[in-house]
Amino acid sequence: MPRSELPSVEGIITREQVAATVDAIASHQLANGNIPWTPGGHTDPWNLVEAAMALDVGGRRSDAERAYEWLRSRQRPDGSWHAYYQFDDVKEQTLDTNVTCYVANGVWHHYLATGDTSFLDEYFEVVERAIDFALDHQHPTGEIEWDADPARSEGRGALITGSSSIYSSLRCAIAAAERLGRERPDWELSLGSLAIAIAHRPERFLDKQRWAMDWYYPILGGALRGPSAHARVAGGWETFVAPGRGVRCVSDQPWVTAAETCELVMALDAIGAHDEALELFGWVQFLRHDDGGYWTGMNFPEARYDEWGEIYTSEQPTWNSAAVVLAANALGGDGPTAGLFRGEGLPRGLTADELIEAGAAIEEERGASHSIGDDA
Repeated sequence: MPRSELPSVEGIITREQVAATVDAIASHQLANGNIPWTPGGHTDPWNLVEAAMALDVGGRRSDAERAYEWLRSRQRPDGSWHAYYQFDDVKEQTLDTNVTCYVANGVWHHYLATGDTSFLDEYFEVVERAIDFALDHQHPTGEIEWDADPARSEGRGALITGSSSIYSSLRCAIAAAERLGRERPDWELSLGSLAIAIAHRPERFLDKQRWAMDWYYPILGGALRGPSAHARVAGGWETFVAPGRGVRCVSDQPWVTAAETCELVMALDAIGAHDEALELFGWVQFLRHDDGGYWTGMNFPEARYDEWGEIYTSEQPTWNSAAVVLAANALGGDGPTAGLFRGEGLPRGLTADELIEAGAAIEEERGASHSIGDDA
C-alpha cells in the first residue's frame, strides 16, 4: 500500500509512523501466520485478530490472511478457541465466548479492506460456528456467559466487557451474512436481547466496575449511543482518565495503558466526541518506542499524575500497538475500514430502548385483546 493511503492524524501521528508501527507488529508474526503477543510469548485469538486488523490497515493483506488461516486451523469442532496458545499448543484451556467471537470482526474488517467476497465466503463458516457457539451460552435475559467450560464452578457469569464485544461481533457477522445472502434472523433476535441486557440489566453481569473496559466497552461495542453513551462517559471520566497521560486500566491502581486509552479514543470517536478523542490520542504518544511499537503502559509513583513515573513493562505487545493503529485509522483514515468502530456499514437493529418500547407495545396489545375476550 502506498504511504499516501495510510492514516495519519495531523499533529499527532504521521503516515510514516503508522507504517513503522504496522511493521513492528509484522516483525513478531511467525512463519505459519501466528501473531504472539511478544517474541516467544503466548497468543490469544482476540488479540491475534486485533493485530491482523492493524496489518490490513497497513496494507499487509497477505500477512493478515496468514493470521486468519492460522486461527482457522486451530478452531475446535464446536466452533470455539481456547483462551491462550503457546506457539501451536494450547496453554490455557478456557473457552471464552468473547475471544471466540472476535473472528467475525476481523473477517468483516478484512473484507472491507480488500473487497474480497471470496475470502468472506470462505471464512463465513468459521464465523458462523464461532457465533453459534457463543449464542449457545446466552441467557434468556440476553447476557452471554464469558466462560463456556461446563466444569467451571466458580466465577461463572457474564461480563459487560465480553458481552459488549460480542455485540459488535454479532453485528459484523450479520453484515457478512447479509452480504452473502445467508441471512440469520436468529442472530438479529439475539442481538436485540443482548442490547437490552447491556443497557438495562447491569445486575445480570459480574461486578467488574473497577476495570475501565467495563466503563467504555458498551459504547465501543456499539450497544450504547446518544445521550446514554455520553452520560456513561461523563460518569466515569474522573475515575479512569489521568489528565495528560491516558486511561487507567483499573480505577484503584496508578497505571495507564496504551490499549485502554486507544479503545476509549475509538469509543469517543463513535459518539462524536472528537475533541476529547484527539486529545487522548495525543497523550498516549509518550508510550511510543523508537521502532514504532508501543509500551504497554506506565506506572506513576504514589498515584501522582504530575510525575512521569516508570514504564511498568519491558514489552511492546502486538495487540497494544494494534490498538494505536486502529485508533489512528478511526481518527484519520478515509478508507472503508475507518468507520468500523462507529458502526458504519453494520446493521443497526433496534436500540435497547426501542426494543423495550416495542415489547411494551406488544404486551399492551395482548392485554387489550385479553380484555376484549373477557368482555365477550
